[in-house]
Amino acid sequence: MTERPIPSLFELTPLNETYRVDPHGLLDDLRARCPAHRDAVSGSLVLSRYADVRAVVNNRELWRDPIRAEDGAHLQRRLLADYDPSRPRTSQTSILMLDDPDHARVRQPLAQALYARVAKFKPEVERIVGETLDRLEGERTFDLMDRFCVPIPIDVIASILGVDHDRLAEFREWSEGIIQGLNPLRTPEQTVAMETADAALRAYFAEAIVARRTRPGDDLITDMVRLQTEGADLSDDELRINLTALLVGGNLTTTDLIGNAVRLLLLNPAELAKLKADPGIINAVVEEVLRYEPPVDITGRIASGDMEVGGCPLHAGQAMTVSLRAANRDPEVYDDPHAFDVGRKHKPHVAFGGGAHICIGAPLARLEAQVALVRLFERFPGLKLAEPDENPTWRTLPFFRGMETLPVAP
Repeated sequence: MTERPIPSLFELTPLNETYRVDPHGLLDDLRARCPAHRDAVSGSLVLSRYADVRAVVNNRELWRDPIRAEDGAHLQRRLLADYDPSRPRTSQTSILMLDDPDHARVRQPLAQALYARVAKFKPEVERIVGETLDRLEGERTFDLMDRFCVPIPIDVIASILGVDHDRLAEFREWSEGIIQGLNPLRTPEQTVAMETADAALRAYFAEAIVARRTRPGDDLITDMVRLQTEGADLSDDELRINLTALLVGGNLTTTDLIGNAVRLLLLNPAELAKLKADPGIINAVVEEVLRYEPPVDITGRIASGDMEVGGCPLHAGQAMTVSLRAANRDPEVYDDPHAFDVGRKHKPHVAFGGGAHICIGAPLARLEAQVALVRLFERFPGLKLAEPDENPTWRTLPFFRGMETLPVAP
């Protein structure tokens, strides 16, 4: 009997209906049969075993910038479509795709300022979540994604950045438009919306950076301008690009984290009952959601020299694509990995990657999810799925996992 072929990386995306409905049917089989394999379609070594994935994301010697990838690394090279060799790399991409020394130079002051903000931001997140919930009072059913999961991350990052209240509607529109940059199947109308949003955000951040130098505020942009004044080696262009990346990267993934969490809790009433009985376990709840249904499927690295990963030899420039989703349910690491268990003994998941490129927005995403979940179920303790027998409509955006809609009834 002929063995089933190994799926290509692009079959391991929600563009493939089988994967979209149940990604772990394919991922479990892949991890068991071929946890490290060269994928000709993407031009990368695909890794799905926790030990390999964790070792790769934590290896600070590996490269991230696709400019270092060999020509055959098709997925990585696609990220260079707009690359201009005449311009500095840091004027074209964010820390997400930079390597040291530029990565450390740009990330360190941004992380310093962002983490200081997040550490004292819980009251503001509480306020935003409370106002969002107030707008839902009295409704018999509503789409939780549209009315709760989407607006909270946008309003939170707007508040951190110091967006004027009278410009919040514009900022929300730009935030949703710019996310279309992650959608390879976007319509011509969505492309126009993306380009319009990109131009508007460029202008907004450029103007805001200049304005904060003469009129400082209590916000992240002011913090960054102050660090520049104090000697941080960071240009306005670099600051603008990375503030935009913070907006794009944080909104979609935090939206999906909250939405996926609510759905899992409603589908697992015994686990929800534990949270209602003791809201103090919310940190463990969020970590289990991140393990069980993370918002992001994959990340990548590039070999910086001759090495071996998962038994496969690599040379400098060869690309690796690691399945965060597969690693997070590896039975070699997690007992009963397909069970959603908020009391699970802690073992580090890889939902936020790791190493030098661990998600810079992770503390903020955790904070938003923790507050949003506790407050939602306090306000609506009888919340239930409005269409419990219907399968969710998962988005088809490659390498992300989130729902289009989540109808609920209070």
